[in-house]
Amino acid sequence: MAIDVNRSQKDLLVVEDLKKYFPVRSGLLQRVTAWVKAVDGVSFTIREGETFGLVGESGCGKTTVGRTILRLIPPTGGNVYFDGEEIFKMGRREFKAMRRNMQIVFQDPYSSLDPRMPVGEIIAEGMAIHGIGTKQERAEIIAQLLQKVGMNPYHARRYPHEFSGGQRQRIGIARALALQPKFIVCDEPVSALDVSVQSAVLNLLRSLQREFGLTYLFIAHNLSVVEHISDRVGVMYLGKMVEVADRETLFRNPLHPYTQALMSAIPIPDPKAKRERIVLTGDVPSPLNPPKGCRFHPRCPRVMDVCKEVEPVFEQKHPDHWVACHLYSPSEATFQPPAVPQPQPITLS
Repeated sequence: MAIDVNRSQKDLLVVEDLKKYFPVRSGLLQRVTAWVKAVDGVSFTIREGETFGLVGESGCGKTTVGRTILRLIPPTGGNVYFDGEEIFKMGRREFKAMRRNMQIVFQDPYSSLDPRMPVGEIIAEGMAIHGIGTKQERAEIIAQLLQKVGMNPYHARRYPHEFSGGQRQRIGIARALALQPKFIVCDEPVSALDVSVQSAVLNLLRSLQREFGLTYLFIAHNLSVVEHISDRVGVMYLGKMVEVADRETLFRNPLHPYTQALMSAIPIPDPKAKRERIVLTGDVPSPLNPPKGCRFHPRCPRVMDVCKEVEPVFEQKHPDHWVACHLYSPSEATFQPPAVPQPQPITLS
């Protein structure tokens, strides 16, 4: 169900009931016999200048959400509004102009860069497509961007294979900045990097956000990283959004049982500290045939009969705190979940 959002000037991106189904073909004629419901009715908003963290298990649809928003893959249904304009209804020429404002940093810094092109050409490719500046002017912009991401201008003449994973990801960030966008999808930008490099890249993203006034959709599965960089957080499970809240509220008082289980799995940087883990049994159901009712009910430790039959509505339970769970019906607004021991804060320098 779509969120009844208030499209104020602060909402840069509004996602309403977004759906993306992938066909399953079989037989000699390759007819469609089923659909993989990778994203099935996801709604949220991202405010201008904030970082919205999107978390969940592998296969829950996080990356598909990011790529569908940017129209890198076509949507099945729903609407996306960027700066008040509905991007799914834009024509090719109109959307090309809009694309300058929406960029992406890919997860894999090795496969996302063309090995046959020098770094300077990789960064300049978008500027050349949009006709920005002369060749000399683009070279000056490239040198400035490389310095902004902590590299040297002479690196523009080198090829991707000459750099480490962290340096390649910095090149990917420079490429995303080349068109001076307002919004960047960060698709697990540090998951393929060493821990020592992760903190440097995260701090770089935060400093660039402050300098250029950027808005991020930060997709990740590492909750410690999400807590470090995000202003608000959305939790996905099997193609559905199950909870959205600001960072402090979500990590202090998670409402959905799935979110509580995720929080209990965050490592504590203290070998003497102990807490109770919420261990989920069973495997994630297939998006080919999702369970009836709440999709989390086969693994939920607090499942009720209604969960097996009726899909919960994704609605606001507290100010700016949305959740889809039958435990929090309007008649039980005062219900308080059991306390989940919280990890001590991790400082990434």
